Amino acid sequence: MSTPESRDTIRSIDQQILELLQRRCLAMKADDDGKDDERQVSISWAQTLCIIDQLVADQANSPIGQDDQRDVLRHIASTCWRASHPGAYAFLGPMDSYSHLAAIAYFGEGANLLPVSSIGTVFETVGRGDCAGGIVPIENSTDGRIVDTFGRLSQGEASIVGEVQLAIHHQLLAMCDRESITEVHSKPQAISQCRLWLNTHLPKAKLIECSSTAAAAKLAASQPGIAAIASEAAGRRQGLRVVGANIEDNRNNVTRFAVLGHDQPTPSGNDKTTLLFQVAHQPGALADVMGIFKQHDLNLTWIESFPQPGTHNEYFFVVEFPGHQQDTKVANAIEALQSATHHTHVLGSYAKGARAEG
Repeated sequence: MSTPESRDTIRSIDQQILELLQRRCLAMKADDDGKDDERQVSISWAQTLCIIDQLVADQANSPIGQDDQRDVLRHIASTCWRASHPGAYAFLGPMDSYSHLAAIAYFGEGANLLPVSSIGTVFETVGRGDCAGGIVPIENSTDGRIVDTFGRLSQGEASIVGEVQLAIHHQLLAMCDRESITEVHSKPQAISQCRLWLNTHLPKAKLIECSSTAAAAKLAASQPGIAAIASEAAGRRQGLRVVGANIEDNRNNVTRFAVLGHDQPTPSGNDKTTLLFQVAHQPGALADVMGIFKQHDLNLTWIESFPQPGTHNEYFFVVEFPGHQQDTKVANAIEALQSATHHTHVLGSYAKGARAEG
């Protein structure tokens, strides 16, 4: 049972926390006022996330778990950020979609997050400067690359300034018991990622595709017998029951999201670079380019090819590798690529994203 002394101590500590929050906001504003170029904002946010991760790593013996510590600090940082930087950050909506959860994981719950209708709209709002940044899906461990994202990245509207690796946990949500479900609604990717579970547990239910997992949850809340595959957050918002937990067939189902902006994050010590290049359509051209990465001791962790719009049998390639474009060997490799390709464009050098739970 608490005592007056302990309650007074807690109240005093809370007062100190509020005073420190005010000091943090004022310090952030003073730092921004001292900058000549307001485009440095995204760099500072990326650095803030790195600092938070470092601080948490040094508090391994705290009675508060490291994930909880990170969440609290990110919320504080994003709340202070919003107080001095009122810009919005776009994501593929609606609210409670997995893109929304990824945006919260990166920008924090205190950020001004703006849901938009498509991946293209995220790029457009960031490209026009209507939003300070945005977040888009780039790859899923089950379904592979997100073509719409790379099509827009190739146009150079925005750069990648960060990433989020979101573990995707699909919940079967409904107002009724599982035995009463006649239809299951969700977006095509979510249905695909749960097909084995659905065939085993709901073989007679009709599978119906819709625009988003959040839209499916909203529909399930309004009609008995309809279930949705969506996030737990979507279920809470709509007052739905979880009648099947974590029904994804792949227990390591992860979607990687790219954070968009116009700035160049400074090296964090744990970075990766994503770049795009085009080669001549002739034998050995791609092999010659691959040799450049080997010569400069760069380990390619991802490579994808995409058709070039308006051309016949012409492709551009996207690759990723550890390191920052300001690192000597990366800079030398990029210089060699520019001489050996039709076009080389660095899509971004940024800190490797930590895994977050969806």
